[in-house]
Amino acid sequence: MAKYTDLATNIVEKVGGKENVSSIFHCVTRLRFKLKDESIAKTEEIKKMDGVVTVMKSGGQYQVVIGTHVPEVFSEVVKVGGFATDSNMDTSDADNAPKGSLFDRFIDMISAIFTPTLGVLSATGMIKGFVALFVALGWLDMTSGTYTILQATGDALFYSLPVFLGYTASKKFKGNPFIGMTIGFALIYPSISALMGPDVPTLYTLFEGTVLASPVKVTFLGIPVIMMSYASSVIPIICSIFVSAKVERFFAKVIPSVVRNFLVPFCTLLVMVPLTFLVIGPLATWAGMLLGAATQFVYNLSPIIAGILLGGFWQVFVIFGLHWGLVPIAMNNIANGGDTILALTLAASFAQIGAVLAVWIKTKNMKLKSLAIPAFISGIFGVTEPAIYGVTLPLKRPFYASCAAAAVGGGILGFFNTTGYIMGGLGIFAFPSYISPDGINSGFIGAVVASIVGIVLGFVFTYVAGFKDEDLV
Repeated sequence: MAKYTDLATNIVEKVGGKENVSSIFHCVTRLRFKLKDESIAKTEEIKKMDGVVTVMKSGGQYQVVIGTHVPEVFSEVVKVGGFATDSNMDTSDADNAPKGSLFDRFIDMISAIFTPTLGVLSATGMIKGFVALFVALGWLDMTSGTYTILQATGDALFYSLPVFLGYTASKKFKGNPFIGMTIGFALIYPSISALMGPDVPTLYTLFEGTVLASPVKVTFLGIPVIMMSYASSVIPIICSIFVSAKVERFFAKVIPSVVRNFLVPFCTLLVMVPLTFLVIGPLATWAGMLLGAATQFVYNLSPIIAGILLGGFWQVFVIFGLHWGLVPIAMNNIANGGDTILALTLAASFAQIGAVLAVWIKTKNMKLKSLAIPAFISGIFGVTEPAIYGVTLPLKRPFYASCAAAAVGGGILGFFNTTGYIMGGLGIFAFPSYISPDGINSGFIGAVVASIVGIVLGFVFTYVAGFKDEDLV
């Protein structure tokens, strides 16, 4: 890193010296300064420096674009300037909050929380995709140790997503990242997950006879706990950490400093873990149930309209974890001959990879290209998290384009009355699920047509709508 010392020294000097810097952090390719007075920064001189790509000013930040080696430059800048920083990926300064609509700000928040995981997210997505491919080709036996180890490698981040997001969300919201990770792990703790199993007796059912009927298998201090699956979930842990950071700051103010180091985490965890299970989880569960009931109602009115709505909003539902409300309906439908609800979402993953392909072809940002390639590959096999969180959602327009393409595909699926007969694979491996016991029918043809349309329109819509490369970095 010593080779960047001169560059770091010159940058600190040209931005007005360390006295002019309120805070500094970095993202994927940029040094992001918050300057007390941007007018005294010598922007044109900084732009001409060897090792600097350009300078941008946005959202109250003075951004010096370096490239993918920015962590090394950042370390030297911190050393040269003597800046205090506890995170090299911290983007949570309240004064730098993203501007725009509430939804845009939500997307910016999600993107910032996912940014540190993008490389590993893409890598594990590719591993999952190739493992599925090798099994389909007969190259891997699902009972072999090789399969188990590779599958664990690919699944680790996805299954444990609440733990990783507990860390990054804590950084975003200025909380203790280890408290965040502890809350995340509590959500997927094996004994907690086991409480959802069929072998655990139901104590009673809340709201029995309504769409919100919720079996209660365990209580906390006599309060009913409504369980849901938190593995691979996103919104519950982010909401929990948002509240946790505020609770932590409250305890930090009222607890004496001599015992603050262990009592603040102690009190925060005792409040937040039960609160997450008792409030945040049930709210997500009930929202999913309402979504499922509403979808079934719309489908009974018009399969095409249901397909357009469910296809277009499916990726949004997945982000919020609401899609779980449709899974029980789909399983019940399959047990009774076939499901036409989740079948409406088939085109969504293909719309994603079409959008990612357009981004890969159109972008001139090499970092973005490097993220798009593995996201495209894993998306083919139905693993779209790298595509959503790594590429389309941060860029916004490609995400909107993929939703529009998925809506068209969903309408096609509804028109053909496409039906799923088994809970099968994802992506290209989903097609066998739509083959009727009586053979290939119009529903299967609709599945193929909708998938092709999803890819093509996802690509075309994204390419035409365009995007700004710098939005990601």
